Amino acid sequence: MRKRLLSIVPKGTIATIVTILSAAQPAMTQPLQWTLRQCTEYAISHNLQIKQKDNLCRQRELQLSTARNKRLPDLSGTVSESFSFGRGLTMDNTYTNRSTSSTSFSLSTSVPLFTGFQIPNTIKLNQLNLEAATQDLEKAKNDIRMQVAKAYVQILYNMEIADVAVRQIEIDSMQVVRLERFLENGKASGADVSQQKATLAQSQLTATQADNNLHLSLLTLTQLLELPTPEGFSVVRPDLTNQNILNIPNDPNIIYQEALLIKPEVRAEQLRLNASEKSIKVAQAALYPTLSFSGGLQTNYYKVSGMPADNFSSQLKNNFSQYIGLNLKIPIFNRFSTRNSIRSAHIDRENQQLQLDNVKKSLYKEIQQVYFNAVAAQAKYESSEVARQSSEDAFKLTQAKYENGKANITEFNEAKNRYLKAESDLVQARYEYLYQNSLLDFYRGKDLDF
Repeated sequence: MRKRLLSIVPKGTIATIVTILSAAQPAMTQPLQWTLRQCTEYAISHNLQIKQKDNLCRQRELQLSTARNKRLPDLSGTVSESFSFGRGLTMDNTYTNRSTSSTSFSLSTSVPLFTGFQIPNTIKLNQLNLEAATQDLEKAKNDIRMQVAKAYVQILYNMEIADVAVRQIEIDSMQVVRLERFLENGKASGADVSQQKATLAQSQLTATQADNNLHLSLLTLTQLLELPTPEGFSVVRPDLTNQNILNIPNDPNIIYQEALLIKPEVRAEQLRLNASEKSIKVAQAALYPTLSFSGGLQTNYYKVSGMPADNFSSQLKNNFSQYIGLNLKIPIFNRFSTRNSIRSAHIDRENQQLQLDNVKKSLYKEIQQVYFNAVAAQAKYESSEVARQSSEDAFKLTQAKYENGKANITEFNEAKNRYLKAESDLVQARYEYLYQNSLLDFYRGKDLDF
C-alpha cells in the first residue's frame, strides 16, 4: 500500500495542536492535526500582508494623535550670538570703524484660538481614516480566511479521492488473486490474469496521481500558513455522516442586505466617503480668518568694542522683557489656491462615492455567484447520493456475475469505474456544498468553519 500523506482524526476524538515550531526551523518534527479554525487563526497571526495592514493602522493612530495635538500650545526657545565688524553709524550720526557683539535669549509660545474649524475637522478626518484602515485590516483577515478555507476543502477532497483510489486498488488486487487461483485450476486464461494486472497497474497509477495532488494541496495550505514545509502536516477530517441539507434563502438579496451592514470592505469605503466630506471642510477652512494668541520672554546682552558696557548678568536682567499678543490673519487673495483645493476635494468625494458603489456591486456579484453555486451544489449533492447508491448496487451485481463467470472483465471494469466515479462525484459534491454553504453563512457574519 502507498504511504499515506495525512493522518486522519478518528470520529469522537479531539484534535490538539502542539507547540508550532519557528519558521526558521527546517521542518516540524511532530505531525500536527489542524482544524479549519486553527488554520485560519494561525494564518492571520503570521500573514505578512495582514502585518502590513496592521502597521498602516498604527500609522493612522499616530496621524490622529498629531491632529489632536494641534490644539496644544507650542513652546520654543532661541539663543543667538552675532558679531559685526567695519564701519557703522554711531549715535552721533557719524561713521566709524567698530566691532559689536550681541547675545540674545528668547522663549515664545503660541496657541491657535480659531482656525476656521480646520483642527476639529482634521481630527475627525484622521479618526475616519483610522476606522477605515481598521476595516481594511479586517477585510484582509477575511480574505485569508476564505483562501485558507478553500485550500482546506481542497485537501479534504483530495483525501477522499485518495481513499477512493485505495479502494480501487483493493478491489483490483482481490480480482488478480482470484484470477490467479482460477488460472491454477484451469478456470481462467493467462490473458484474463494479464488484463486484470494491467487494470491493477492503472489503479496504482491513479493512486499515485491522487497522492501527488494531495501533497500539492498540502503545500498550498502550508504556504498560506507561512509554514516552512508540508512534511508532518495533517488536517482534521470533519464528520459529515450526520450532515443535513440546509435550507438556502430563496433570494440572494436577503444575504446581500445583511452583508451590507457587516462586511468590512463596504464599511471601509463608507468611512472614506465620510472622510472625504471632512476633507472638503478642511479645504474650506482656508476661507476663514485665523486667530492665535502668542506670548514670550526675551533678553539680550550688547557690547561695542572700545566703549564701556554693563556686565553680562546686569544687561540680561535690565533688558528682560515680556510680550503677549493676538494675531488675526484674514485671507484676501491667494491666487485661487483655496478655490481649487475645495473643488479638488469635491471631486475626490465624487470618486469615493463611485468607489463605494463599485464595492457594493462587486459584493452583490460575489454573493450572487456563491448563492447560485450553493444552489447547484445542493442539487448536485442530492443527485450524487442517488447516483452513488445506484452505481454501487450495479457494481455489486456485476461483481457477483463476474465472479460466477456470467460477466466478462470488461463489464466488471466498466461497472467498477462507474461506481468509483460516482463515489468521487459524491465526495466532490459533498465538499463543494459544504464550502459554498459555509461561504453564504460567512457573508451573513458567521464564522467560516465546518
